[in-house]
Amino acid sequence: MRDLRGRARMTVRAAAQELEWSEGKIWRIETGQSSMRSHDAELMCRVYGADLEIMGALKALARETRSSGWWHSYGDIIPEFLDLYIGLEEVASSFCWYETHLVPGLLQTEAYARALIENANPGVEADEIERLVSIRTGRGSLLTRPTARPDFRAVVGETALRSPYGGAAVMVQQLEHLSRMSEHDHVQVRVMPFAAELHSGVHSGPFIAMRFPVNASGRESEPPTIYVESFTGALYLDRPAEVERYDEAWQDIWEKALDGTASVDLIETVRRELET
Repeated sequence: MRDLRGRARMTVRAAAQELEWSEGKIWRIETGQSSMRSHDAELMCRVYGADLEIMGALKALARETRSSGWWHSYGDIIPEFLDLYIGLEEVASSFCWYETHLVPGLLQTEAYARALIENANPGVEADEIERLVSIRTGRGSLLTRPTARPDFRAVVGETALRSPYGGAAVMVQQLEHLSRMSEHDHVQVRVMPFAAELHSGVHSGPFIAMRFPVNASGRESEPPTIYVESFTGALYLDRPAEVERYDEAWQDIWEKALDGTASVDLIETVRRELET
């Protein structure tokens, strides 16, 4: 597909505008990071002026990419700073984010992020650590940019609040930041307390559900995607049945967490405890 686009003398941006897709979608298809539908292959071939023989072959290949679903372990393919995920994150219109032991990445302060990144990358040079910290904290600007700010909902385990990663002073600053961000209309943070009843997050573990803007034709620019990270890789899930299962889990998690007011109260209580 990249070769066909090049022969057509089209940039990724021009192709995205013609197809009414995001640039990220085209990039993932061209780099083999995403499956595609045969219908999408046909659309791309028509836009690029491919002949019928090539179109038929690519449509058949597209059907094969769908057979195993869209997921992969990127540990040996994608750099550690998660190019693929960051590309999705940049264009998402909404997040439902569940974390048990950590503050969600988009809500992390610089000092908190540095403590986590240093711990996860022993032996890495200081300048590389700073680059990773800059990338992590820079992502948070998605929530404060002047336009196209995504709807952001997060449920954070009480463990994340009471684990002073980086030291008490760092955690106090982090909790203050959580409280401030919760004041934005498009940001909702809830806490799953230790005393919560059994909920679906116990079984699902941490995950991020992302949805994307609707294009001019009324279709979503990307399929709803579930991101599940592990120690050495990650899964990207977009099959309807998978998304539905995680949507159900999220609804249960959201309902069984503390409400917004009670969550901020608990965040402030833990902050004051750390200050003493």
